[in-house]
Amino acid sequence: MEDLPIGKAFTLLEPGPVVLVTTNDGHKDNVMAISWTMVLDFTAKFAITTGAWNYSYGALTKTKECVIAIPTVDLLDTVVGVGTCSGKDTDKFETFGLTRVKAKHVRAPLIAECLANIECRVVDIVERYDIVVLEGVAAYVDGGTGKEKRLIHAIGDGTFVADGRHFDRRDAMRSKLPSGV
Repeated sequence: MEDLPIGKAFTLLEPGPVVLVTTNDGHKDNVMAISWTMVLDFTAKFAITTGAWNYSYGALTKTKECVIAIPTVDLLDTVVGVGTCSGKDTDKFETFGLTRVKAKHVRAPLIAECLANIECRVVDIVERYDIVVLEGVAAYVDGGTGKEKRLIHAIGDGTFVADGRHFDRRDAMRSKLPSGV
């Protein structure tokens, strides 16, 4: 094994799926890219890491709601663009050609181009670690057969990988899976 500088250790665990998080502050929609995400359990509880450095954070903490939109690898350049400009002075939906879809339970919009969208409510903010805990209230998947399915994973150093191949081990895991999964 080769030594890896400890300052780069996060790149070994970072590759969770990159998501787009939409918000609405009561006046306008915004979208930010987040690569620090976590599933908390077998229910619809999630966590994202963000803070006051993100323009969307104000809307997120004010309204206590958002949408997690899950893009696929064909949207990589859009995701990078969204993540490298501020909603303070950019309409990211217009700039990057993202289609708003009205959500059923929150004011923030879904993104039509994404593979899946999860409407969420903020249930906790752990300020010490800039962690926002979310509870999903509705989820949607684009079941189109021709649509790209590979998710984007950030390595944390400006590079990305895409997943794609699935391995089914449900029978072997059955005793550990919650009913209906």
